[in-house]
This record gives sequence, structure tokens and C-alpha cells, in this order.
Amino acid sequence: MNNTYKAVEVSAPGVLRVVERQVSEPGAGQVRIRVEACGICHTDSATVTGDFPGLNLPRVPGHEVVGRIEALGSGVSRWKIGQRVGVGFFGGEDGVCEPCRREDRVNCQNPVVPGVTVDGGYAEVMIAEARGISAIPDELTSVEAAPLLCAGLTTYNALRNAGLRGGDLVAVQGVGGLGHLGIQFARHMGFHTVAIGRGGDKEKLAKDLGAHVYIDTAADDAATVLQGMGGARAILATAPSGDAMGPLVSGLAVRGKLIVVGVPPDQMRLSAFPLVFGGRSIYGSLTGTPIDNEDTLAFSVLQNIRPMIETAPLEQAADAYARMIQGKARFRMVLVTKDGVG
Repeated sequence: MNNTYKAVEVSAPGVLRVVERQVSEPGAGQVRIRVEACGICHTDSATVTGDFPGLNLPRVPGHEVVGRIEALGSGVSRWKIGQRVGVGFFGGEDGVCEPCRREDRVNCQNPVVPGVTVDGGYAEVMIAEARGISAIPDELTSVEAAPLLCAGLTTYNALRNAGLRGGDLVAVQGVGGLGHLGIQFARHMGFHTVAIGRGGDKEKLAKDLGAHVYIDTAADDAATVLQGMGGARAILATAPSGDAMGPLVSGLAVRGKLIVVGVPPDQMRLSAFPLVFGGRSIYGSLTGTPIDNEDTLAFSVLQNIRPMIETAPLEQAADAYARMIQGKARFRMVLVTKDGVG
């Protein structure tokens, strides 16, 4: 085995460079993963720009990581050498803060976040907390599984935890990196699925993904159309635009929920009237635990849900990241190492 490996690190804000690093041994409760694939997520931009609070550079980004365990730290018994595993945005908890003590580990106040608090998966090798990894089903390739560990988990958990019932009218705002998975999950969960996008060119894709109805916001007001259908029990807001999200509250049914999973750079402007008169609500949903990730992968296998992917070699991470940031990816960029080829 080589004593060094390639990694792509943020050496300074806005600078991604390929470096050679020394292979290290996993510590207690950790595993070393030989990475096969790592998705590029929009959240990685907070690492690349250096804007994530408390971030220290240099840092290797990446939190949609799939690979095989090649070394175990002391005290690790659940996992085996050679086992294929994944790591998402939630890479471990401190176990002692108030949210953790209340079994709300996703909102841990001192979480392990690959690509932020520790080095992530834009690399051939990664050290991960054993408590933060998930088993990958044989039915999924590493490239397919990678985006499901974040984009998939985020949309799947948001929908399954929203208190909805089969047949409910559920809208998904955005037909992009998150939205194209949210539409698939909503349809296969048995919801009357409405996709909301801008431009008629997205209608065929939205319906191919499972949407029963497509609303083109360039031609129609989404809230008005939804109210004409009786109002949505939930709207999953995935496209990062505060201007687009805020008005959707008026398209909710009584007691309906606007669930925000895409984080817009601009402010959301809200009218209090539909919130107060009708008991509507708006809240955010963030990722999930490792066992939630295994649920996401299992459901994706069961219902044949897959992300739409473009791949690039690890060494081309900077170009692939730029493609994602510029909105040119269709719809998830995944970096592939030499171990993930084939």
C-alpha cells in the first residue's frame, strides 16, 4: 500500500488544489476509508469560500463519500475491513450537548462534519468516525449512492417526517439537484406530486421523474394554481431562492407546511396573513443520522430511485465544482477516484 494519497484541499478561500498527503492510522472509534466516489454538494461552497463559521484552512471538502474500509481504529467492532460504507454531512455527534441528550443528534452543537470540522471526501483516503458511517447496499453503485447520502437523505427525511398521508397533495419547488430527487421520493411515497419550476422546458423531465402536475412559474403563479387544486399539504422548497420560496406559503392548504431544505443566499419575505389564518407553518429540515441514511438507500433500492449524475476524475475537482456552482451540472456532480473506476 502506498504511504501517500491524493487529496483536493482548499488551501485558501476560492482555491482548490491537488496535494499529496501521508496516509494516517485511524484513531479510537474511527475507520480509514479508501474513497471510490464523492458527490459535490452546494454546501461545499461554504468550505471553498472559507465562509463556514469556525472553518480552519487548509481543508478537504466533501460529505457525500462512498468507499471501502481499509483500516479499523481500536474499539470498532460493528464494521469490517473491505466493507463498503458511506459518510454524509452528519459525521458524528459529541453525545453530551443538550440536543444529543434529548436524542436530537442531527442538531448536535458540536458535530463532526466532513469537509468542515474534519477533512472530507475529495480525496483517495478519508478518516471517518465509525459512529457516523452507513452501509451501502450492493444494488447501488458507489457513484449512485454518493448523492443519496446528502441530497437524497435531505429530501427523503423531510418528506417522511412531515406527518403526511398517502394521496396528500405535495409540491416540490425546484427541479434541480435536490428537487429531482424530492419529486421521485414524493411520487413513490404515494403523494399527489406537483413540481414547480421556471420554464416549460422542465415539464417533460418533471413528469418523467414522477410529477403528476407541473407548474411553470414563468407562466402561472404557483400559489394560485395550488390553491385551485385545494392547497398543498406540504411544499418542499429545494431551489435556493428566497424570493421564490416566500410567496409559496399562500399555496398551502389549512395546516399546510412549507419545508425548506435549500438554503437561499437572499432573505425570504413572508406575509403573516396566511400563517395566522389557516395555521400554516414554515420550518427547515437538515440531513439525518447514519441509520436514516441507510433507510434512504433502502427506499431508493426498493423504488428504483436514482440521482441524475455527471462524473469527473478526482484530479478535476476544481472544474467539476465550478460546473456545479455555475448551475451547469445535470444534476449532481460526483468525483471518482482510481479505486472507484470500473
